[in-house]
Amino acid sequence: MSITEIITFYERDLNKVISEIELYKNEKQIWKVEKEVSNSAGNLVLHLIGNLHTFIGKELGKTNYVRNRELEFSQENISKKELINGIKETITMIKKSLNSLTDDEIKKDYPILKFEKKESTEFLLVHLAIHLSYHLGQINYHRRLLDDK
Repeated sequence: MSITEIITFYERDLNKVISEIELYKNEKQIWKVEKEVSNSAGNLVLHLIGNLHTFIGKELGKTNYVRNRELEFSQENISKKELINGIKETITMIKKSLNSLTDDEIKKDYPILKFEKKESTEFLLVHLAIHLSYHLGQINYHRRLLDDK
C-alpha cells in the first residue's frame, strides 16, 4: 500500500468524524454517557486525536507531541468547534508526517514496540486506520442513539 493510499483512508475517515460531530443537534449531547455507552463521542474524538498524534505525529513526524491519555477520557464540554479544529489539525499532521516517508520506509520496522513483536510501520498505520474506523462507528452510533434524547 502506498503512502498516498494510506493518507486517503485517514483523511476520509477523519472527515467522517467531523461530519458526525457536525450532525449533533444539541452540542451538549456530544458529551453524554448513558447506561452501557461508557464513552462520549467527545471523549472518543479526543482519544483519536491523542492516539494519532502519538503514533504518527510523535513517532514518525517527530512533532514532540506529549500525550495525556487519561484526559482523553475525562475531559468534558469542549466545544464542537474546538473538536473539529483538533480533527482538522490531525489531518494536517498526518499528511505532513506521512508525506515525509517513502513507500520503502513504511516497510521498515515501526520505531517503538507497540505489539508483542516488532511490526512494520505499514502494519501499524493499517492498525491505526482500523482503530479510527472502529471509533468512527461508535461515534455514529452514539449520535443516533443519544442525540435525540
